[in-house]
Amino acid sequence: MLQPVAIGLFPELDGQFPMDGSDGTGALPPAGSPAAQIVIHGRRLEPTPVFDTYWRFAAARQALYEARLRGQAAPWTSDPILRRHRFTNCYRAADRVSQFLISQVIYAGSQEPEEVVFRTLLFKVFNRIPTWQRLKADFGEVSWREYDFGHYERVLSYAFASGERLYSAAYVVPPPAFGEERKHANHLRLLELMMSTGVTGKISSAGSLRAAFEVMRSYPAIGSFLAYQYLIDLNYSPVLDYDEMEFVAPGPGARDGIRKCFGRAADGIESDIIRYMADHQEEHFARLGLQFNGLRGRSLQLIDCQNLFCEVDKYARVAHPDIQGISGRTRIKQSFRPVAEPVPAWFPPKWGINGGTSKPSPHCWPAATATHATRVRHQLPNRPAPLGQDSEHGGLPYGEPGGGLS
Repeated sequence: MLQPVAIGLFPELDGQFPMDGSDGTGALPPAGSPAAQIVIHGRRLEPTPVFDTYWRFAAARQALYEARLRGQAAPWTSDPILRRHRFTNCYRAADRVSQFLISQVIYAGSQEPEEVVFRTLLFKVFNRIPTWQRLKADFGEVSWREYDFGHYERVLSYAFASGERLYSAAYVVPPPAFGEERKHANHLRLLELMMSTGVTGKISSAGSLRAAFEVMRSYPAIGSFLAYQYLIDLNYSPVLDYDEMEFVAPGPGARDGIRKCFGRAADGIESDIIRYMADHQEEHFARLGLQFNGLRGRSLQLIDCQNLFCEVDKYARVAHPDIQGISGRTRIKQSFRPVAEPVPAWFPPKWGINGGTSKPSPHCWPAATATHATRVRHQLPNRPAPLGQDSEHGGLPYGEPGGGLS
């Protein structure tokens, strides 16, 4: 019989289970019944202790998020791993960058399908709020109708030459080979190709999430991971309305987490395992005596369960160092640093979960540090001089062309 998850995990859940002690610290919730063997896609899997940690982590991380929404003072949790290291939210759409994308990119500006798709893809190529703010500061409106490669390339090159990081470190976005000197210029060329070959019409008429995924994956340098991530972002918009529970494309980080939960027997059936987690979430939260209310009643979707595997992979590096994944990583690189700004919580209106919540103001996100005056796009030569090592290649590479979550 499997042993319960390691003692000491997730003391912030104590409030769900009142104890006799009067010191206010409480104790761990009841361990519940250890997970029995699970049959998925005809395979009999033996869950490791990380499997229960998956559900405990989800409950603890969501409790932390809800405490921040209520305006509760830091540190929001007494778990030393959660306090020390950065983990994404249980719900992908609740993360800070996704919140910016939804409220300040997708649902801000023209709602013409081509414009929405252009803005979304341009933002996601860099996946970095200050880069978008830099473009907005210089152009005012970011628009496919007014787009000019030379103008955009010069603004981004100037920012890069000034020491600004253009790309998020969340995952590697490999540069397509379009003959430009800089990575960001090649990505602009890729975006031009996508828009000029009718990507908006292709994905909106594809008929299914999987078919639209194949459209995205057909473009240069877009592997399975990026194709799926981009499509989920586009599906937040009014342009698409596919069911997130239809299809999932596991990324390398999720595969690492799945290996830690089930061992090598899970290899090759990762998509089926993610679906199992989504379909049986209520059962396992109840088995462990955990309270999980979802996102204003919205249950974990396939994309959320996949991302949780990425985060549990990281958590287990400290909580379960003896259980190995695929990558062999042993430490968590990103430290947690609280931000002073309020936590935005505004979701695609078509989900029907915003209630009376207003769309966040742009002031919820600090503006990019001004290292140069705005309106610089006419001040630069078409191609800057080489600057040595190309530090815009941020991120943590995985063994797939599309990159992966750290």
